[in-house]
Amino acid sequence: MPILTRAQDGTLRLPALATAHSHAFQRALRGRAQRPIAPAADDFWTWRSAMYELAASLTPESIHAISLVAFRELARAGVRTVGEFHYVHHQPDGTPYDDRTLLADAVILAAREAKLRIALLRVAYHRAGPGRAPEPGQRRFCDPTVDDVLRDVDTLRARHAADADVVVGLAPHSVRAVPPAWLAPLSEYAASCKMPLHMHVAEQVREVDECVAETGRRPVELLADNGVLSERFVAVHATNLAPNEAQLLGAAKAFACICPTTERDLGDGLGDLAGLASAGVRLCTGVDSYVLVDPIEDLRALETHERLRTRARMTRVTGAWQARDPAGASQASTGWPAPAEQLWRAGSIEGAAACGFGASEGAAGGHVVIREDHPSLELVPPALLLDAIVFGSGCAIIDRVEPA
Repeated sequence: MPILTRAQDGTLRLPALATAHSHAFQRALRGRAQRPIAPAADDFWTWRSAMYELAASLTPESIHAISLVAFRELARAGVRTVGEFHYVHHQPDGTPYDDRTLLADAVILAAREAKLRIALLRVAYHRAGPGRAPEPGQRRFCDPTVDDVLRDVDTLRARHAADADVVVGLAPHSVRAVPPAWLAPLSEYAASCKMPLHMHVAEQVREVDECVAETGRRPVELLADNGVLSERFVAVHATNLAPNEAQLLGAAKAFACICPTTERDLGDGLGDLAGLASAGVRLCTGVDSYVLVDPIEDLRALETHERLRTRARMTRVTGAWQARDPAGASQASTGWPAPAEQLWRAGSIEGAAACGFGASEGAAGGHVVIREDHPSLELVPPALLLDAIVFGSGCAIIDRVEPA
């Protein structure tokens, strides 16, 4: 059935949005990393230094307060489900709190106060890179053993088991932060618990080069060798993949979570999204660093960024999904399934599935409500409303979210 419906009161309803990759504490960076640090030298790595300074200053009270601001902004933008990639675990010197999950619980509390469903993705982090001990700014992210990580995941699962709006998942941070020997036990634990398994994958060229130098394998090849890939695996960013890596992800029915507003802010580059979609990879979106909170812009950019990369007016990002379209998908005047519908599914239903909340049509957890008399929809024919919402509006068009 079409995902855009009209209620008896005349308002329009769409599945509630999901953002599958969030670092809520980074909301406090907004406006603070937009001026040059050194002429012609700013890149992802210099931005990361500013992020580490913020992370070092966090307390249990401040991480809750910042997360609450972040999550309330998501809720106002139509988001019902957030995947929180949580890696600030310990005190600034790396010493665990007496309650080891204190900071994770503070973030979960903030999400629930903001009326969001949350997948708390407990991050495993061990090193600065191959052969490198943690840098000072990373110490509070790190654990000495896999068992320390899994003990915390067990605690979180038990503590929040009664709340259907909380999912606990696992997240090896990246191939640079997690030794290859950790990958199999982490993925085996996630498989045994049927939980989401998320990981930063190939965001930066340097990450790929270091992985090849250490293991002789590209990142996704290494993950495949260690049994990490599955239909519950989410490759975050996936910016610098080789074609065979996209094929490996697709064969596993894995997700790629694209974070367009952050990736363009950091100058990460444009990944081959059509190649991912053609390989059968399921696409979803994430707010990531909160440089901008507009989930409609994030889902729209799956198509518009690919247009920039390929210099084509229409791309294979949405066309490649047609084979998996449910019967009855809305049709544009040409008879082809509407790209807008495919993009909204990626930003809502697929994102909720990536966070472990199920893959059914109702898994989005509610609806966003849009008034047809919104100024951005003036002059739009009824048959093209979804096209106009996706390609000609932003989250300001959303009147409210109605939970299921």
